[in-house]
Amino acid sequence: MSSTTPSATRGAGPAGTEGVHEFTATGGDWDQISAEAERLGDERIVVNMGPQHPSTHGVLRVVLEIEGETVTEARAGIGFLHTGIEKNMEFRTWTQGVTFCTRMDYVAPLFQEAGYCLAVEKLLDITDDVPERATLIRVLMMELNRVASHMVAIGSGGNELGATTMMTIAFRDREEIMRIFEAVTGLRMNHAYIRPGGVAQDLAPGTTQMVRDAIPKIRNGIAELEKITLANPIFIGRQQGVGYLPLAGAIALGAAGPILRAAGLPFDLRRTQPYCGYETYDFEIVTETGADAYARMVVRFREMRESLKIVQQVLDRLEAQDRQGKHPVMVADKKIAWPAQLAVGTDGQGNSLEHIKEIMGTSMEALIHHFKLVTEGFRVPAGQVYQQIEHPKGILGVHLVSDGGTRPYRAHFRDPSFNNLQTLGIMCEGGTIADVVVALASIDPVLGGVDR
Repeated sequence: MSSTTPSATRGAGPAGTEGVHEFTATGGDWDQISAEAERLGDERIVVNMGPQHPSTHGVLRVVLEIEGETVTEARAGIGFLHTGIEKNMEFRTWTQGVTFCTRMDYVAPLFQEAGYCLAVEKLLDITDDVPERATLIRVLMMELNRVASHMVAIGSGGNELGATTMMTIAFRDREEIMRIFEAVTGLRMNHAYIRPGGVAQDLAPGTTQMVRDAIPKIRNGIAELEKITLANPIFIGRQQGVGYLPLAGAIALGAAGPILRAAGLPFDLRRTQPYCGYETYDFEIVTETGADAYARMVVRFREMRESLKIVQQVLDRLEAQDRQGKHPVMVADKKIAWPAQLAVGTDGQGNSLEHIKEIMGTSMEALIHHFKLVTEGFRVPAGQVYQQIEHPKGILGVHLVSDGGTRPYRAHFRDPSFNNLQTLGIMCEGGTIADVVVALASIDPVLGGVDR
């Protein structure tokens, strides 16, 4: 924890200066802080706290006002990781935009890809044309990513409290999911796998069995984490009653996801506003009533098991399709269906050799079309849409505006970490400095999404 405090002196001084406060502050916004302290006419300690959460190293400033060990005010200062992703998307084609938005919340990249592509498809009016197999694969990847994201939240939250074992267990089992992602997309993170119109390519042979083999390992990892946390008196003492945010406060501040459900409200877009066929799956909306850091942890544990239930249902449907023969994973309209026929080889992901042979050797028209589609992109009718999905951290909203061109006129995301981070002040006020660490971990922010 680093601190820089304005100094305040009271008492004897040069003639005529008795009782006058002296404040010395330099750099940043300390001049405003000292001016406010002088206006209030009292002494107070203001400290910069951090970093604590792995996602906040150097990119989140937590400013605390304290009286002894008690936090009287907490403020989150953001903007240190600004990437300009939204603005950059205005200068890239609609398909290239996937490679930008996937890097926002890099712990849950597949959700940004899915939300963005659903919005583009709504603009194109092709939502119903997306092949069923592509939708199944999207759900499979998103629910696996939900488990991986919650594992990072639980594991890193424990590590911040000194329980390194929590992090090693969580990341060990998250690795099972990362291997699946690499087998399907060629990449462990920032996949750009979900594309407007479907997905980049079908699952490789044996992928569904690979996922089935991984599920028992992941379940055992979840159970092992629960044993060393939820029944541990030290862990319970550090979590229960800490970071308390009642339902009314969560709603007023626009919080969602585990924060909202841990306060007792069963709000989940997969149920209330279904997309990708979620209304056809059997799963429960997890809620708790503690409204504290411990309740949020319990919600994440239970949600991981519900996600694995969905994954198994998706696998059953995919395997039923496999028995029927090959199914498309991209819309039939070749004016939109790009990239064309990718393949995963020993050197990673790229165009299949068969496709390269065709466009380079047998069809000049196909080569010209491929070139124009890659360099210029497809046109999207003028208009605007708003699409939202249930991200592991809450509501992810996507607002897209098209002027009829091959690039977005405007792309804006309602990132759940941005809204949830606004709750930090209320969670921390009245608690101790040590409780700030727990409260921040229970929010589980990723600053790549906050500072997009």
